[in-house]
Amino acid sequence: MVVVVAVGQPLTLWWRTSRAKGSFPHCKRDSIRLRVRPARSVLVEAEARAAPTLRVRDVDDGSVKVQIYQGGDRTDDLQAEARAMARSANASVYSPQLLVGKYGSRPVKVIRRTLKILIALGSFGLKLLVDQRNGVLNQNKRLRAAELRRVFTRLGPTFVKLGQGLSTRPDVCPPEYLEELSELQDALPTFPDTEAFSCIERELELPLDSVFSSISPSPIAAASLGQVYKAQLKYSGQVVAVKVQRPGIEEAIGLDFYLIRGLGFFVNKYVDVITTDVVALIDEFARRVYQELNYVQEGQNARRFKKLYADKEEVLVPDIFWDYTSGKVLTMEWVDGVKLNEQDAIERQGLKVLDLVNTGIQCSLRQLLEYGYFHADPHPGNLLATPEGKLAFLDFGMMSETPEEARFAIIGHVVHMVNRDYEAMARDYYALDFLSPDVDVSPIVPALRDFFDDALNSTVSELNFKTLVDGLGAVLYQYPFNVPAYYALILRSLTVLEGLALYADPNFKVLAASYPYFAKRLLTDPNPYLRDALIELLFKDGKFRWNRLENLLIQGKKDRDFSAKDALQPVLKLLLGSDGEELRTLVIKEAVRVTEAFIWGTVIDTYNSMPNFMRALVVNGNATGPLVMSIAEQESMIELRDQVFRIWGLLRSSESFDPALLQPILQVLQQPEARNLGGRVIGGITQRLAARLLQQVLRVPTTASASTL
Repeated sequence: MVVVVAVGQPLTLWWRTSRAKGSFPHCKRDSIRLRVRPARSVLVEAEARAAPTLRVRDVDDGSVKVQIYQGGDRTDDLQAEARAMARSANASVYSPQLLVGKYGSRPVKVIRRTLKILIALGSFGLKLLVDQRNGVLNQNKRLRAAELRRVFTRLGPTFVKLGQGLSTRPDVCPPEYLEELSELQDALPTFPDTEAFSCIERELELPLDSVFSSISPSPIAAASLGQVYKAQLKYSGQVVAVKVQRPGIEEAIGLDFYLIRGLGFFVNKYVDVITTDVVALIDEFARRVYQELNYVQEGQNARRFKKLYADKEEVLVPDIFWDYTSGKVLTMEWVDGVKLNEQDAIERQGLKVLDLVNTGIQCSLRQLLEYGYFHADPHPGNLLATPEGKLAFLDFGMMSETPEEARFAIIGHVVHMVNRDYEAMARDYYALDFLSPDVDVSPIVPALRDFFDDALNSTVSELNFKTLVDGLGAVLYQYPFNVPAYYALILRSLTVLEGLALYADPNFKVLAASYPYFAKRLLTDPNPYLRDALIELLFKDGKFRWNRLENLLIQGKKDRDFSAKDALQPVLKLLLGSDGEELRTLVIKEAVRVTEAFIWGTVIDTYNSMPNFMRALVVNGNATGPLVMSIAEQESMIELRDQVFRIWGLLRSSESFDPALLQPILQVLQQPEARNLGGRVIGGITQRLAARLLQQVLRVPTTASASTL
């Protein structure tokens, strides 16, 4: 017997024996001879600590071939992905120059398509106008909604995507239109199954029956760019979804984008009210759509999305089967579930729509503000509620990224909105890349103030996200703003999620559901931008706002990843840093004020617990009680003390609370800077208590100067 081992690469062992096939487990060790030689296959990437996998197969000449992959399944997966990438090497990429070269010399085709679009949409608009004049606009809503769906379907994928976006906005479209347009998600016309099966065989270079033991004879869903079949893999029995691209889709989308881009140039040149670079937005959207045409890219998007966000038990992302994936065929794990806008079906499974929507919002916040890689097309057909209560994300063709600086600027923008600091809000637009550094933001401040002072009459959490977007949009149009493409996709993503939530609860507010995440990030993130935003939120006019801290802790505790220990670290680091002198001064003042509140609050409580005859002896006829301070001042001290107790209780009730979280404070107090800080605090407390005691002895009323350091 001879064993051949390939070291450092997939190990190939040849085991030759005179026994019959299948007798491999009974071979004796002393019948093995070992020889080392390089393996033919190349290891693309291996996990350092992955357990090796062993595969055995018989060979016709009586040998048994054993393959050991040190990288485990991860290595196989990467090799299969590399093969899939090779199959998609000729996938189309969006290029405005190529579109101009292709369609600029074909005026007849361009004019024909333009007329088709104008006639279809124009005739629909004319019918609405006639209905309005005849007073039957409401009676014909269902009829016109079905007609609009058919118009979008006839006009092709570009307009189907427009209809998909409208189908998730109950605050924009009447219910009749929502129901009709929702059919655009997965009830589009199909193309012949023979073409789909031929495409699979052509792309995978394998006969259909060698890949699947069974496949649905007709598609179970038809999307804008392709249609989906349910199948079972022959080698494993795994149930999968097989998406096959529509024939001729590149030609149809390319012509539409050529026309839309030409319209964008017209808008940029002649429509002054729109200051955004419309062509840049169209190019960004077109690039995303062309990426959707490359199913290998979509599979890679899914893999990255799963790695970043499927660590939460409530989120499900299906696996990709790379050996059966190419530029026009995508094979992925089958997911059983119900679309997120089918409320009745979800509730029949014992699930709550709002719980799933909240999971989607929390995941989206992580996408937008934590890693910056986000799903830009979360319509109901792409979000499923599984029977286990998980939220499954599907269709990863349209993805986008938020720049790192913008992620922190968005969180800071929310803080400035809460504080109604409109000057800071205006300056945020530099970091968000809305304005060039040479633009003066001072004229923008009054416009922001006029809108938000009216919108924030109650609280930010009660503000509808669409109202916020519309209001900001009105401001943006008045000034030289240039809205980045990524931001437009963010707005689309969040408005779609809010639209989904409104199906279950018309009063749902995305901002309210987002508060726990924002609070957690502000309290725990050490990023300098967010650390400064937290201090800005907590301090005002040199005074600490304990009610803001209490509210942040209440909201932050609702986030499952909140850690009480982490909440202390950012402020501690800044407090002892070289640039923390201003904060140290504020902390000293607040420490003195809190200590005084504890001492005199205890005195007041002791006095209130005394019998009446003892009180009379203590006050000795003083109408204000034992202390020379007003009733309002006494109540203020007690409230401050009780608020600090409540905040401590919130920290202690955190699941991650550990008395050891105070250890950093003790370590800090041993540092020279901290000892100096502690001395200043003790000196301030001593000074304040001495002043108070002297007032009691001399019975001098408290003055304004006595209450400050």
